[in-house]
Amino acid sequence: MKIAVLGAGNSGCALAADYSLRGHEVTLIKTSHSMHDDNFNFLLENGGRMVMDEFGSESLCRIAHISRELNAVCGQDVVLVCVQTGFHLALLRRLVPLLSPGQILLINPGYLSTAYVLGLCDKPEFIIAESESNFIDGRISAPGRFHVGFRNVRNPIGVYPAAKAALARRKLDALGTPFVYLKSVVEAALHNPNMIVHTVGAVMSIPRIEATNGDYCMYHEVFTPSVWNILEALDGEKMRILSALGYEALPYVEACKFRNSLDDGRDAKAIFFDYAAMPSRAKGPSSVRSRYITEDVSQGLVMLESLGHSLDIPTPVASALIELASAALGFGLRAGGRSLEALGRENIRKILADAEG
Repeated sequence: MKIAVLGAGNSGCALAADYSLRGHEVTLIKTSHSMHDDNFNFLLENGGRMVMDEFGSESLCRIAHISRELNAVCGQDVVLVCVQTGFHLALLRRLVPLLSPGQILLINPGYLSTAYVLGLCDKPEFIIAESESNFIDGRISAPGRFHVGFRNVRNPIGVYPAAKAALARRKLDALGTPFVYLKSVVEAALHNPNMIVHTVGAVMSIPRIEATNGDYCMYHEVFTPSVWNILEALDGEKMRILSALGYEALPYVEACKFRNSLDDGRDAKAIFFDYAAMPSRAKGPSSVRSRYITEDVSQGLVMLESLGHSLDIPTPVASALIELASAALGFGLRAGGRSLEALGRENIRKILADAEG
């Protein structure tokens, strides 16, 4: 298949390399100059050469096309968006007019960006899919090298419109990624693990971030019993919203277990702490302005809080984390956040109605 990957950071490079190794024709498109220019320039100068280092086993691939031209999405079977969610709307404004009937726009992760698409294109003739989280976890370790930390064994995604879900499934399954299909992109958005684990972990570790200049690992240190209580309280708010919308109220740890393990008999919390304790986990976050806060609070928790308000479901923990993060940063994270007003209430109504059939 022909795949365009938008975003040349950790996630985009991992998937561009992985799909190249699977035999697909991949075009990697860098959409900004903000980060990872050294790696992108290496790829440009070396014919897309990239090494995937996965638990000591190295695989060399060549990404077919390296570009900064957004119009390279034309003629692709799948257009995969891998930029930080705070930049989705700006990118979609440029991208949506270039998409054609039959293409699949896969937003990874989605955080309900389908609503932005509907605000830009009332009746898109292309298919939209949203993932819960990145399929491959890891980091660009040096120009032309990606260190794989973890691969999901199952990747839940939602599809819009539901009437095209079967077609989307046939095309997306050809990628080779182990996808599982949800009822709606709403489920994918609310089961984004970063909305729970990044926000609680990063806000609660602000003293460690600043005391060590990021020379620590959040996953190894921060999830003490008391912090875990905060995580579960926030997760309870998410589950009450899922239930009110008619979706399964799956706890955070159970959703993680589903993505991370094929052993359905294992304890979900134990699986999370095994995942957290992996020696390959990267250090950090290294700054209070990390995306763990600036992205997942403004794009995730603001969305959760706004949905709660619309359903008369209190979200005191989400609201408290938003307030604490905003105070620590010195500016309000609700401004520019992913509220229902920003997403468009009518767009959300369309998505919910589509899922109901």
